[in-house]
Amino acid sequence: MGRSRYTITEPSKPHFLTCTVLEWLPVFTRPDAVQIVLDCWRYQQMHEGLRLYGYVVLENHLHFVAQAPDLGKCVSSFKSFTARQLLALLDSRKATRLLDRLRFAKRAHNTDREFQFWQEGSHAELVFSEAVLKEKLDYIHRNPVKRGYVDEPEHWRYSSARNYLGQAGLIEVFQRW
Repeated sequence: MGRSRYTITEPSKPHFLTCTVLEWLPVFTRPDAVQIVLDCWRYQQMHEGLRLYGYVVLENHLHFVAQAPDLGKCVSSFKSFTARQLLALLDSRKATRLLDRLRFAKRAHNTDREFQFWQEGSHAELVFSEAVLKEKLDYIHRNPVKRGYVDEPEHWRYSSARNYLGQAGLIEVFQRW
């Protein structure tokens, strides 16, 4: 199967992105796993010009809207860094079943590594207007509600929904178009 048809078309403009754990494995079920993602975004905000507009982290995937001077490079380094850190966390937890699945399911052409953590691609979609930004943020924030995890978007801890209600979130988000 070929690579995704979704690409970062205008690297300096905001894009809606999705990163999915290989085989939809439930890795983000504990705060320390999600913390790795948040810490990476914080680092990228400070050092790589990442502008994070919104996000949600669920048990096996995450969605976010972001912009950076070179968003493709930013997403690539995000996936590479978080994969290494999350695999090390799984190893330290002795999560052998998850690690075995990540080893077994890795793409055959990835001969340079023992495991593959993320599915290839990031399903990038250009956010070309404020209306589209609002649509994507609504989708992101309503995802845990749609899945039946919470009744209100702001009740999901690992989301920027609280930020948009003027409450403290877990990471700063850029709220202007």
